[in-house]
Amino acid sequence: MLLRGFSMRRVVSTLAIAGCLATGLPIIAFAQGLPGLTLFSGVKSENQLSYRLDFGGNSNSWDRYRLRVPRTKMKVAVAQFSIDYPNYFKGTFDPKDVELMVNDKKVAIEEVKWSKENYVIEVFPKEPVPAGTNVELIFSNVKNPSSGGMFYFNCNVLSPGDVPLLRSLGTWIITIS
Repeated sequence: MLLRGFSMRRVVSTLAIAGCLATGLPIIAFAQGLPGLTLFSGVKSENQLSYRLDFGGNSNSWDRYRLRVPRTKMKVAVAQFSIDYPNYFKGTFDPKDVELMVNDKKVAIEEVKWSKENYVIEVFPKEPVPAGTNVELIFSNVKNPSSGGMFYFNCNVLSPGDVPLLRSLGTWIITIS
């Protein structure tokens, strides 16, 4: 008998791992909702921001984007978030269904502007978001593009009372399958 030197637990574990590697199911399920590991993006790892797609990030379907900015990136107070995306992203956004969470608490939004022609979404909180806080921008009712791919969403901010120049906080590298 071949299994004489092996414990049954080791054989079952080996078969389970081999099955996962062959089918890739857990890897695909994990990669659809979360950013996963990006090796060759052109964006340094310290400039990559975390996100979550609540409904899987499937092409031509509805989704909710949770775009996160960690407290370490929030070095100044923010009066405006400006998110630009590539011109080949053919999805749609609902500016009426955007939420801003600061340290897990909902914050009032003054206005959300979506400029389709310039490929940018601007979010204006009623009060400036303090420096050193965790931020999550939640975009509901997003229609993913019909063709999948990798899309770079850049987060730029404007500080209150500052010279009106946007500062970069990082990039969300969003994958639609």
